[in-house]
Amino acid sequence: MPTPYAYFKKQFVPLAEAKIGVMTHAFNYGTGCFEGIRGNWNEQDERVYLFRLRDHFLRLGRSCRILKIDLPYSPEELCDIATKLVGMCGYTEDVYLRPIAYKSSEVVGVRMHNLEDDLVMYVTPFGPYLDLEKGIRCMTSSWRRVDELSIPARAKVTGIYVNSALAKTEAQENGFDEAVMLASDGHVSEGSGENIFIVEDGTLITPSHSDNILVGITRDTVIRLAREELGIETVERPIARAELYTADECFMTGTAAHVTAVVDVDRRPVGNGKTGAITAHLQKLYLDVICCKNNKYADWCTPA
Repeated sequence: MPTPYAYFKKQFVPLAEAKIGVMTHAFNYGTGCFEGIRGNWNEQDERVYLFRLRDHFLRLGRSCRILKIDLPYSPEELCDIATKLVGMCGYTEDVYLRPIAYKSSEVVGVRMHNLEDDLVMYVTPFGPYLDLEKGIRCMTSSWRRVDELSIPARAKVTGIYVNSALAKTEAQENGFDEAVMLASDGHVSEGSGENIFIVEDGTLITPSHSDNILVGITRDTVIRLAREELGIETVERPIARAELYTADECFMTGTAAHVTAVVDVDRRPVGNGKTGAITAHLQKLYLDVICCKNNKYADWCTPA
């Protein structure tokens, strides 16, 4: 039977023992940053492969620098902790690894300086986040994506996800699967937890770094797979809301979401209202790569 463990206070402990106090600064003020890392179960190999593990920890380090969090581990040390933790848990299914670096001082007061820092990492089973087979229906959210000058978009800050939660709940309470968030200037930014692409005349188009997006690792993976495997280039530029309605195809990408077709936006079908050919091809390529079924990209997969 799998046994859930966590890495907490510099040691491996049962997950049930990894607790923080109610006065913890990060709990009160959102002063933490995190990564979401997929562990994908390969039935043939009978093991979990962690996808682009080092890249996730490099991004965690960048987020920590923005938040003035001292992360006293190298990416290689974090990879070692992660693989050991996943192995200890013994899951034989897809999992989600969540490292969180956070302000751990138990003190009241809004600030980032003169506070203690800590790291926690845990693992949980994690199946499909969105419907990969049918695709999803999206609405343009009334909540705008937080601007870079308010909270840096390129850092995965725990507190910023209130913005995403408001958009996601608004979408689902209105009968949709996911939200599309616009930047402050009205251009498309991203989903509540995903990057977004459209397909026009055989070319991929996605919002640029300046559109307040989190620069996703899955986003980068798809851009590279499209170029190297399909010979399709990606243009990074502002996308108007109406372009979602007129695109040939649309899809979202993310660690949780994988590559998921968007078949409807604001009750308007995208293309023919079904998963498009390019989206389907990229989805299959991506799922094979993350499960270490494509030797060309095996170095992206870390066995646990």
